[in-house]
Amino acid sequence: MKKQISLVLAALLGAASLTACGGNGANSTTAAATTAAETETSGEAAETEAVESEAQSKASGELVKVVVGASPAPHAEILEAAKPLMEEKGFDLQVMVYSDYVQPNNALDAGDLDANYFQHFPYLESFNAQFGTKLASAASIHYEPFGIYAGKTSSLEEVADKAVVAVPNDVTNEARALLLLEAQGLITLKEGAGLEATKNDISENPKNLEIMEVEAAQIPRVLPDVDIAVINGNYAIEAGLKVSDALAIEDSQSIAATTYGNVVAVREGDETSDKSKALVEALTSDEIKKFIEETYEGAVVPLF
Repeated sequence: MKKQISLVLAALLGAASLTACGGNGANSTTAAATTAAETETSGEAAETEAVESEAQSKASGELVKVVVGASPAPHAEILEAAKPLMEEKGFDLQVMVYSDYVQPNNALDAGDLDANYFQHFPYLESFNAQFGTKLASAASIHYEPFGIYAGKTSSLEEVADKAVVAVPNDVTNEARALLLLEAQGLITLKEGAGLEATKNDISENPKNLEIMEVEAAQIPRVLPDVDIAVINGNYAIEAGLKVSDALAIEDSQSIAATTYGNVVAVREGDETSDKSKALVEALTSDEIKKFIEETYEGAVVPLF
């Protein structure tokens, strides 16, 4: 009961501060809290039923169902491409698409999902700490590089004094944006600010740039109204922006790229289950690597 109450209160009070791959879970906080409360008591029963069902499927030679939660792009698309590979391994991969970043973790914790694929590891750790869940990473699959995109100004060399620069307004993604601006010589951050940097950590701003903090999902919409904008990879994809058109992108060896790889999350203890191993093998196969590289043209980068 204590866990039920803490899940509800935490979801209502804290979900808006978390970001996963670049989005915001605030819009579905109330629904997520309700889901968590309703499903917590049935989680163990659901897990037991799933284990029994899997055993029966194996015994009969039928495909074993694997239910994975995902955000629409690129995660669900990548999972759809992996379905034939999973079938070859004896598994029926079913993809549940979520529009927020709270419910898929609650559903996984409750046993309604076998895994999810939508978040980077720092978000997973923050979620566990805030909601008391016990979710783990089975593997890191890809990262989505941040890019600087042209608005009113068409090149970084043309960025003028007092130019307006849009960046995400949440801590995780704002830090990535500022680090990318620093890498291009536009600003300098205080020593040690790293992945917790905010605009208050800017120590040098030679062009007097106006850093405008905007909700990450909305930045593509304000792009025509600012000089340049730093946009999350998944939102750039959804907005039809190509990485090849970006003025600059995160380096594959940058601290942000290596830290914010998107993971397959499972419940603790399931990292090496048959389902998890099959899913990770499929998602890190040569076929999926080729699919990612050809489909997203640099907007999604395999980490395998």
